[in-house]
Amino acid sequence: MASVDPKLILLFSGKRKSGKDYVTDLILKRLGSEICCILRLSGPLKQQFAQEHGLDYSELLAAGGYKETHRAAMIAWGEQCRRQDPGFFCRLATQGAQQPVWIVSDARRCSDLLWFRTEYPSQTRCVRVQASEETRGGRGWRFTAGIDDAESECGLDGEEFDWIITNEADTPALEEQLKDILHLASQAAGQHNS
Repeated sequence: MASVDPKLILLFSGKRKSGKDYVTDLILKRLGSEICCILRLSGPLKQQFAQEHGLDYSELLAAGGYKETHRAAMIAWGEQCRRQDPGFFCRLATQGAQQPVWIVSDARRCSDLLWFRTEYPSQTRCVRVQASEETRGGRGWRFTAGIDDAESECGLDGEEFDWIITNEADTPALEEQLKDILHLASQAAGQHNS
C-alpha cells in the first residue's frame, strides 16, 4: 500500500534514554491512531540488519542486552547503507503510512532531517527531546565509547529545532510543553478531514 502525503511530519531526536519513545507515545495517545502514526527509522534498519546477519529481529527491537551487543556493528552497517543512499531507511519507514500526521520517533542524523525537509518541506517540523545525563543514567544509560560519541548520538547536536522538550522528572508538566505541538497536529488533521 502506498503512503498518503502527510499534512504534518514531526521529527523527534534526542540522546539515548532522553525519553523520545515516551514523548512520542504520549502524543499518539492524545491524538489517536486515526490522526497520527509513529514511524521508526531504526525499525527498517534493524530488520535489514537482522536479515543480513542472521539475527533475531524481535530481540533487536527490544530494549535489552541483545540490542546493545549488536549496536556498534548495526550503526556501522547503517552508516554504510546511508553513504550509498541517504534516504534508504526514511523511504522504508514511511511506506504505507496513511495518517495525516507522521511522528518519526528516532531521527538521529542530519541526513534524516535533510531527506524529510527535501521531500516534505512545508510539512516537516523538528523536535528535540532532552534530559540530563543524571536523569538518563537513572533510566539505564551508561556512556559507551563508539556509540555515545558517534554520529548516531551527536549528529544533531547544535541543530536548529522548532521545539525543545525537556523530559526530566522535575520538569513542569510535559503536557504543557507539548500543547503547541498537539494544537498544530490537530489543525493539520482538521485540514486532512475538510
